[in-house]
This record gives sequence, structure tokens and C-alpha cells, in this order.
Amino acid sequence: MLLTDVRYAADGWGVGSLRFGDDTLLHHELPSPATRPPAGEHPLVGPIERYFAGERVDFGAVKVDLEGATPFEWELTAALRAVPYGETVTYGELAALAGRPRAHRAAGSFCARNRFPLVVPCHRVVASSGLGGYGWLGGDYKRRLLALEGAHLPL
Repeated sequence: MLLTDVRYAADGWGVGSLRFGDDTLLHHELPSPATRPPAGEHPLVGPIERYFAGERVDFGAVKVDLEGATPFEWELTAALRAVPYGETVTYGELAALAGRPRAHRAAGSFCARNRFPLVVPCHRVVASSGLGGYGWLGGDYKRRLLALEGAHLPL
């Protein structure tokens, strides 16, 4: 799979989901069809293309649809979005940033279900014992994203 093979579902309010590769998960998560529109059709396309071209992109202004999220998930989302480009935190550190320092497993589960990779940069969260997973894409994809950002990669 190419790093640039990105699909998303969005409306005028914000992004409902963002996925790499196969859009099967988008169809499962959201009722609207998932497509990869031509450049310029949605304001998210240009920043994603620049990100994968190696440019440092701030996705902070991108609105995400968190309908149904718990208060802790809102906190995790805010904490994740605050992790700078090229830096990493552990799942425990993420949980602490979100106000629940002992909830590292919950933070990991949240990252595994993250519908907004890049925008909510779960690839910047690593296990205290090494890289950790990256949802259904696996650690290799996570390693490639971190390398693209110039982040220090755990062993």
C-alpha cells in the first residue's frame, strides 16, 4: 500500500473518517460513500498531499466529528492533537495528558479505533516497550509515518 493511498468521508461540517488504503472501513463506519476525490475538491486533500510530500502540516484546524465520544475520548483527542510533528509519547503519557494517568490501555484502545489518522495523529503514540501497533495497518505503516516526520523511532 502506498503512503498516499488515502480515503475519507467528510461533509461541510468536518471529517467523519479518514483511512489509508481500502475504503471498506469507511463504508462500515459512515453511511456516505467513501471516495478519493480529485485534489482541491475538499480542503483536506491539499494538506494530506503536502504531508506525504514531506512537508510539515498542521491539521489542527481540521474539524473532526466526535459525535458519540465520551468525555475521556474528547480529552484523548485533544491530547493527541497537541503532540507535535516529529515527536512521540507513550500510551501512558497520552493517558496522563488526558487526565487519567493509569488509563494507558484505554488510550491504546482509543488509538486502535481512531477514525482520523494524521488529523488525530495516533501514529505518534508508542508503547513503552517499543513501537506498538497501528490499528489494522500495523507497525510498519506507523514506522513509515514516523520516519516521514523525522521522529526518533523506538527499537
